[in-house]
Amino acid sequence: MKILVNEEAREVSTTTLAGLLDELGYGDARVATAVDGDFVPASRRGAHMLAEGARIEILAPMQGG
Repeated sequence: MKILVNEEAREVSTTTLAGLLDELGYGDARVATAVDGDFVPASRRGAHMLAEGARIEILAPMQGG
């Protein structure tokens, strides 16, 4: 399936947001996710189905000061 991840075109085999994070190597990393502009909490990633052409944003927290 073709999707956009952080504005980069990707071909992926998974159909869930949780599966996508695993496929991209994020595993258990603490990240924020949005699909097509809507925030998806970690508790719903396993059930959140992805569609062809979905736009996914994955944001890691920043440290510093």
